[in-house]
Amino acid sequence: MTRPSGARRPRALPRPRTLRARLTVGLVVLLAVSCAAVGLAAVVELNGFLTRRLDEQLVQVGTRFPQSLEHDGKLPNDHDGDEYGDTRRQATGTFGARLVDGRVTNKGLIRSGDPAADLGIGLTARDAARLAGVPTDGRPRTVDLSALDDYRVVASPGRDGDVLIVGLPLEPVQATVHRLEVVSGVVFGFALLVTGVAGAFWVRWSLRPLGRVTATATRVSELPLASGEVTLPARAPDTDPGSEVGRLAAAFDRMLGHVEDALTKRHASQERLRRFAADASHELRTPVASVRGHAELALLHPGAVPPEITRALRRISAESARMGDMVDDLLLLARLDAGRPLERLPVDLTRLVLDAVTDARAAGPGHRWILDLPEAPVTVPGDAHRLHQVLANLLANARLHTPVDTKVTVTLETDGDSALLCVHDDGPGVPEDVRPDVFERFTRAEHRRHPDASGGGAGLGLSIVAAVAQAHDGSVGLESAPGSTTFTVRLPR
Repeated sequence: MTRPSGARRPRALPRPRTLRARLTVGLVVLLAVSCAAVGLAAVVELNGFLTRRLDEQLVQVGTRFPQSLEHDGKLPNDHDGDEYGDTRRQATGTFGARLVDGRVTNKGLIRSGDPAADLGIGLTARDAARLAGVPTDGRPRTVDLSALDDYRVVASPGRDGDVLIVGLPLEPVQATVHRLEVVSGVVFGFALLVTGVAGAFWVRWSLRPLGRVTATATRVSELPLASGEVTLPARAPDTDPGSEVGRLAAAFDRMLGHVEDALTKRHASQERLRRFAADASHELRTPVASVRGHAELALLHPGAVPPEITRALRRISAESARMGDMVDDLLLLARLDAGRPLERLPVDLTRLVLDAVTDARAAGPGHRWILDLPEAPVTVPGDAHRLHQVLANLLANARLHTPVDTKVTVTLETDGDSALLCVHDDGPGVPEDVRPDVFERFTRAEHRRHPDASGGGAGLGLSIVAAVAQAHDGSVGLESAPGSTTFTVRLPR
């Protein structure tokens, strides 16, 4: 059977999500099943017991009442021959019938407050057929009579070849059973309500230690554990070590201890590495500058110098200049990692972009440089020199990693409380395997594709962009695909 297109599916009941709710619901469900089982067993047993008592009464009644129906409800006295009303000795509601050849010839009913039998009962043809279908084996049967409701009847053979049927009403039995059902429903319902409320409080009280462990885990999850010195919160409170929650809390505390030790060692290692990078960079600046100065001085010698020596001196000067820039970059990164604050002065990004693009045009005349600037100047607080270095590194990256005649578009715009500086090019794009680590230090696309390649940058330019942007409480992002690469620097205004 297909469901109509416009019909809505019935909504499923929401499942309890918390452990406390599940335990409470499970407790109530188990109690409900137990109450239902007890109530059903009690109803079935009571119904069977009362029915057996009714059957015993039927056996005691015998066939005297249906026999009396042949004499208008009168039987001769066994002692003095006088006749008297036999119906006086029958219980109220007793039914009797006499059948001959399957037809009801006589019938009667003892009504409440009437000593004489009511012989004018209106039985339908269906009632007569049901009475005729009762086996004459003397065993009680239940018959539904339309005029009298349910009756428990017994059919016995008479002396004249007839069938005598006597019955008692099932209404008292059904009323008693129904009353038990109502009382059981009310009592069990109240018990379920009380158990649900009390169980909820009990489960909540029992799970308090687990809640404290959860609170501690939540505080730990909110800590910035990626870098820096980390101080973990207090351990989970002590609970019964013999319980499941106690063992969980103990294991959780041990795990926090291991994590804290690992983070402490990591922070100490990072601090040693930062100090080493800063000290090494600082110490290397002087000898590198000295080598470069001596090489330039040798190139200024007025005498004749062999071409091979001149070429070697020029290479020494160029490589020492490159090494000096690398040392300066490493020193800058070490200082930024150490959290040294930068200047916080108003910086005109519009003027900065104009200057940086002018320098890029001079360095890369084969590229097409396009500016997209707003009409009003965009000013942000920060370090002008470092922000200029950010833009210069992005433009140098676009110039060095794209072919000639590539279009590079520099866009400056505002977005709410932030300034957006975008550098877009239509070059080949950043290789997919390089994108996840593009802002890491010493990441070079040429070395990923050709490990033996030499030349190019040191792979520190984009890492400096990310570090300077982070030092200004900003961020940098990359979107790259073949034919479209965009670096976006977001700075707070």
